[in-house]
Amino acid sequence: MLKRLALLALLVSAQLHAAPHIDSARLQQLAATPYWIALGHYETGKLGGWRSYVDDPKFFLSEDGGHHPDRELAATVQALYAPANLGDKHAQCVFPARTRWLSEQLGLTDLPQPDCQEYRQWYQSVDPHSAVLIFPAAYLNSPSSMFGHTLLRIDQAKTRDDDTTLLSYAINFGAYIEGSDNSILYAWKGLMGGYPGLFALMPYQEKLSEYRSLENRDLWEYQLDLTPQETGRMVEHVWELKQVQFDYFFFDENCSYRLLELLQVARPGQDLTSQFPLTAIPTDTVKAVKQSGLVSGVRYRPSRERELLARADALDHQEKQQVLALSADTAHLQSADFGALPAQRQALVQDAAYRLERYRANGQVRDPAQAKRSFELLRAINRNPPPPLDIERPGLPENGHQSRTWQLGVGTREDRAYAEYGLRMAYHDLNDNAYGFPLGAQIEILQLKLRQYEGNDWQVQRLDLATIRSLTPRNELLKPLSWQVAGGLERVPGKHDDEVLVSHVNGGAGGTWQLADGLLGFALGTVRVEHHNDFAQFIAPAAGFNSGLLWRNGLGNMTLEAKGDYFTNGEVRRSVSLNQQWEISQDLGLRLSAKREFSHLATAQNEVMLELKWYHY
Repeated sequence: MLKRLALLALLVSAQLHAAPHIDSARLQQLAATPYWIALGHYETGKLGGWRSYVDDPKFFLSEDGGHHPDRELAATVQALYAPANLGDKHAQCVFPARTRWLSEQLGLTDLPQPDCQEYRQWYQSVDPHSAVLIFPAAYLNSPSSMFGHTLLRIDQAKTRDDDTTLLSYAINFGAYIEGSDNSILYAWKGLMGGYPGLFALMPYQEKLSEYRSLENRDLWEYQLDLTPQETGRMVEHVWELKQVQFDYFFFDENCSYRLLELLQVARPGQDLTSQFPLTAIPTDTVKAVKQSGLVSGVRYRPSRERELLARADALDHQEKQQVLALSADTAHLQSADFGALPAQRQALVQDAAYRLERYRANGQVRDPAQAKRSFELLRAINRNPPPPLDIERPGLPENGHQSRTWQLGVGTREDRAYAEYGLRMAYHDLNDNAYGFPLGAQIEILQLKLRQYEGNDWQVQRLDLATIRSLTPRNELLKPLSWQVAGGLERVPGKHDDEVLVSHVNGGAGGTWQLADGLLGFALGTVRVEHHNDFAQFIAPAAGFNSGLLWRNGLGNMTLEAKGDYFTNGEVRRSVSLNQQWEISQDLGLRLSAKREFSHLATAQNEVMLELKWYHY
């Protein structure tokens, strides 16, 4: 408001260039063009009309510009003719993308010529020529990164010729967080739009270090087929969005959705955002960009963790022990055991030790002793360099199955037949097609299952708010913790051999081990809290276990699990289950499930179901 009043005062007190009169029909026509809609981040309102995703009044020159694109356009034309002595505060300097487009559309050849020094210097430092879409792969140990992330890298003209991408700039959209919210509060506020979202332009090297090193995430770089002019248009608009706030929601108005809007500014006529009315999961948005024809090439950058494991893969048990000894004390370089190794094996061992030291140092305060060990190992590597790493590129993440799943099953529970209908909003479990996903990772958000028994007896079988599992194998060099957490409603055994719908929260932690190629074994200790009317007035806590096998076989993925919950009131609940999925196609699967449940409240129950899963966005 103050910005608009100050601008009006200057317009009244200064000699103005005459702003042109725009015919009403022409005004409406321009205001409805896809490019103006993209510049204002407008969408069709739920009850008609328009609304802008921008939640910051300083972005608009009209009092009601957030809901009226035509009024914002008219106010912008008037502001472009403000006195040139406004300098960097002139509308032409604040909104260069609007200025250029309106000048082209209306033939505005008599505009004032303010000195936009701040914008000019900023644009020259970025020097946009081409753009790359960056996708850091999913990272389960960070609530904000479980689905992956997307950002844009802006390259200069010679970047690809001399491979100086680290000197490029990155455009990132993310939640602005003040203070130190814990993971649960962060996830809740992210789901409910409790954080403002801001665009930021920063050195790409900073983001590369954050995602590839600190969080140990693989990076995928998608070279975009944008001309220098299109890239420049996008960067112009980023300047207009400087310190402008949006609401931020994890599942729709997130990093990926905002970047799709930028690409629509870069290439007018591209319709990328209309495909995501409910959710915008990063892998889905990458797929949409690729299908639009905007991607001309793909480059893979493995994480430091993957590089370490690739180097250690060629080592035997004794050599891995040498790696641990070297990383603990570089004096081991002069030991008889290390000296007995052939020179080629020494090169591999000391290179793995150096990578292990750098991996451990990620995100830690600099330790002089550790820095010294790293330096000594680096000197040894220079004297006896190892062969280059050969890392097999994993499956492209955007080629994995679709994120939303429709489910139709038929089965029996003891002597009762049923049909089961389900919908999962997002996006992967342990038995789903693993192409493009890490084996042992599960992220399910908002899953509803309805069951129809014989006699038209309907019931809610389960409503999962979130189920997250991270089963990362331990090895001789790295000892990651496996964990899981889940919450929602589910059917459990009750009195009289019926099933009771209970609310619950449970979680656990433990270890996972690679037993063979494609075979993981896991064992976790668990805790559970549930509200069950049959044996607790309010809540009942339990401790238990969850162990089993995950096997990637020729048909698909198979899990064999045993679970147990031992409640403080004496109730004991155990189950054994087997799930095997047949991968009919990338987005179609057939799953056979068998389960036997034991409970002190009821007799043992057997259940078998055959379920068709359709992965569809």
